[in-house]
Amino acid sequence: MSDASPVPFSTLGGLESEAAKVVSADAWAYLQSGAAEEDAMRANRDAFRRRTLRPRALIDVTHLDLTTKLLDETVSAPFFVCPMARQGLLHPDGELATARAAAAANVLAVFSTLSTRSIEEVGRSVPKGPRWFQLYLQPEFAASQRLVERAEKAGYSALMLTVDMPVLGPRDRLVERGFVIAEDAPVGSGSEILAPDRFPKGGAGHYTLRRDAGATWNVLDDLQSITRLPVVVKGILTGEDARRAVTHGARAVVVSNHGGRQLNAAQAALEALPEVVRSVGSEVEVYFDSGVRRGSDVLMALALGARGVGIGRPVLWALALGGEAGVRHLLSLLTSELATDMALVGRRKLSEIDRTLLGAERW
Repeated sequence: MSDASPVPFSTLGGLESEAAKVVSADAWAYLQSGAAEEDAMRANRDAFRRRTLRPRALIDVTHLDLTTKLLDETVSAPFFVCPMARQGLLHPDGELATARAAAAANVLAVFSTLSTRSIEEVGRSVPKGPRWFQLYLQPEFAASQRLVERAEKAGYSALMLTVDMPVLGPRDRLVERGFVIAEDAPVGSGSEILAPDRFPKGGAGHYTLRRDAGATWNVLDDLQSITRLPVVVKGILTGEDARRAVTHGARAVVVSNHGGRQLNAAQAALEALPEVVRSVGSEVEVYFDSGVRRGSDVLMALALGARGVGIGRPVLWALALGGEAGVRHLLSLLTSELATDMALVGRRKLSEIDRTLLGAERW
């Protein structure tokens, strides 16, 4: 679809169903799948649905300010594009379209180790856009170091280390379809780059995983010894792990259950957010992702203490529908809706958002 074409969605609510009409069945299963029976994925949405907001009246909301700083980078909104693999499955331009759309909106975008476009291609496409690089550790640390050095040279301004995937979570939906991405399928930054292990090897009660599954918190020290980039740790669901990340020099943590794609029995990420904020929120920036769909979701996560809120699947739905124009439209709708919701709860700027805007739970 040409980016010059009209974007075939007009609301955030209609985005998913419209995307389902244009994405191949296999790619849709890959995009939509959660771990096992997808309980964690559903729990992410339920955690938002059961919460409410308290509208306020007769407050001067003629001027609304959504700008903020994420690790000292000024951006136009308190949300960011999550790192998501293989965007080329959904649109020929893949990550390049996402990067251009985010840069045009001055919204932070984070790009995956497993992108279908290379680190350098994405960097060249948006030389001035705010962008970070997400790292999956490789079996040999030297390979991870090469990725980090390439990202730094290409102008990425932070490193986001994903720590919740020593092995790929079981995906029943994909198994039932018989769909797998070949283990040797190349990614944009080089065929030598490996995705996390798909499953443990072995039997008779004894199983092994690849060497990168043996990483401990000391890997944060190793990364900081090879780069000047600030390190953000993604995949935190407990105060204990947040504290360990800070002890080892993380500048920020991302509360996330990987969109419900890893551990089926994991708690909803939104439920874990207050614990992490209590543990480290006074020392480092706390970000959040998993299950975000609307401006009100962003507002709730901010009220619970998040500094920035990651947007995942909706970006890919918009990418599939309209490429760069689709993602631009999504970011515009989301920004407008967040501003509207802020006005309705009587908050004019992000510093005014706190837990007092949260109402009684629906159930």
